[in-house]
Amino acid sequence: MGRADTKQRMIAGAVALLREQGVSGVTIDAVLARSGAPRGSVYHHFPGGRDELVRTAGQAAAEYITDTIRDLAAASGPTAVLTRFAEFWLTALETTDYRAGCPVVALTLGERPELDGVAELVRTTFAEWRTQLVEVLVSHGTPAPAAAARATVAVAAFEGALILCRAERSGEPLRQVTDYLIELFGTP
Repeated sequence: MGRADTKQRMIAGAVALLREQGVSGVTIDAVLARSGAPRGSVYHHFPGGRDELVRTAGQAAAEYITDTIRDLAAASGPTAVLTRFAEFWLTALETTDYRAGCPVVALTLGERPELDGVAELVRTTFAEWRTQLVEVLVSHGTPAPAAAARATVAVAAFEGALILCRAERSGEPLRQVTDYLIELFGTP
């Protein structure tokens, strides 16, 4: 197993912990236990220690979700984007027994001033998600101002629905939000 594999396993483990337990759950011991990486690999791959690992995991998660939205938006209309994005989150919730939430929200809630760049990462990530939704809405006939408002509502609604799903241990809040957003998005 190569060093790159070890680093990727550590990042994946940190992302999973971030989704399930928030920033405070991303400890060196927890990442090592989750990834199976040797202790010495932490400071080899992440010389900045835990803070660098949290930032790297947050960046990886943000990029993955952004790419998912971008791919969905490029291949489909607004209704399909919402439906498939809801399916993405429902799968994540169900496969983790409703422990997984949005890692970007976890960064927001666990933000500390010493985690340089995290606040900017969160801002730019949410802005990119809204931009992707605005583009798909505008390309399907929604005027730009309405598209911007709907994109903001969609991101906020999905994030809130994920919290409700975790609290209720049910996918129903996300299904309800998705149905409502499809109705909203379907009206230019």
